[in-house]
Amino acid sequence: MTQKPLSLAKDKIRFLLLEGVHPQAEAVLRQRGYSQITTIPTAIDNEQLLHEVSKVHFLGIRSRTQVTEAVLGSAERLLAIGCFCIGTDQVDLNAARQRGVSVFNAPYANTRSVAELVLAEIIMLMRGIPARNAAAHRGQWLKGAQGSHEVRGKTLGIIGYGHIGSQLGILAEGLGMHVIYHDIDAKLPLGNAEASESLEHVLASAEVVSLHVPDTEQTRHLIDATRLSQMRAGAHLINASRGQVVDIDALREALTAGHIAAAAIDVFPVEPAGNNEPFESPLCGLDNVLLTPHIGGSTHEAQENIARDVAAKLTHYSDNGSTMGAVNFPQVALPDHANARRIMHIHRNEPGVLQALNAAISESEVNIAAQYLQTLPDVGYVVMDLECADPAAIVERLSALPATIRCRYLL
Repeated sequence: MTQKPLSLAKDKIRFLLLEGVHPQAEAVLRQRGYSQITTIPTAIDNEQLLHEVSKVHFLGIRSRTQVTEAVLGSAERLLAIGCFCIGTDQVDLNAARQRGVSVFNAPYANTRSVAELVLAEIIMLMRGIPARNAAAHRGQWLKGAQGSHEVRGKTLGIIGYGHIGSQLGILAEGLGMHVIYHDIDAKLPLGNAEASESLEHVLASAEVVSLHVPDTEQTRHLIDATRLSQMRAGAHLINASRGQVVDIDALREALTAGHIAAAAIDVFPVEPAGNNEPFESPLCGLDNVLLTPHIGGSTHEAQENIARDVAAKLTHYSDNGSTMGAVNFPQVALPDHANARRIMHIHRNEPGVLQALNAAISESEVNIAAQYLQTLPDVGYVVMDLECADPAAIVERLSALPATIRCRYLL
């Protein structure tokens, strides 16, 4: 059974930040009154992770640390995980939720950095820079205009018109490009961008196709041999989204055959776990391909923004129970609780739980000043502001309910 901590003062709450999370995260935590902060500049091996996570209440990671069900099973004190990055693939989200552990990330903090990288790659690909650069390193002089084009007046096709895709469209329009996009959800265009009725239309129309979709069952190998054949001859492909979105072997064939003129790839199906491990890809050795080591969001500005964003979400959850921004948890936005004692109750979403909670509070002769409830199919989250002098006794009583996963109160 998940341990249910009653409450902790800020100077007793422990944070562990791994993988060189930007120092701004620690600065935000200290500004909010937290002092028990351990930082480790690298990822740690699984054995050490199991040991370290058992001692902390909040864990901060980036993309290399794998928080599996086994890791979560050893983390009885853990209240929340902060992914100081965009994705959360490295965390078993279901297992975390079942243990009452909220997971937060920063889905929009590196938007500008990714969009700028892609914009630069558009220009580089359209000018034929990758092949000319590779040739120059071999002592060859490929001066000439063949295969080199301005981006002005060309069509950029964006697949996935979210925060990054839409901002890229605005930047590209500033260079005089015509922007079309396709998204599975209806999205209003920004600037002069035009929504396309189909993915096929975007592929067939654009000189440059840029991918900005999440990693889902529907998007894995979204761009396969068939989709590549639907792209116009001599087009360029950019993937700065997720590594599984493009069939790399099919892309190599399209590049070597000349159907795709060039590509820029920042994410890969299999990536090294660290900078000391070798990188291998079927695309290595192709002069007309830009390969970058998953650095779309790797700028000082993006990392600082991510640090502020995730650290603020963790402290907000710790301070008042707000789960806005959690990726695996019911979303509850909460006001301050100055005139009441706040209790947070996480439970299995079963019939009668709220009734049992209210009955237990009523039997304690405590008045409920406010109550907030949100549920997912398997988990419910209730936050209650109570007019009581002894919240610890109430938490003990609520913790004894069979459906309880975790219950705590704020000092």
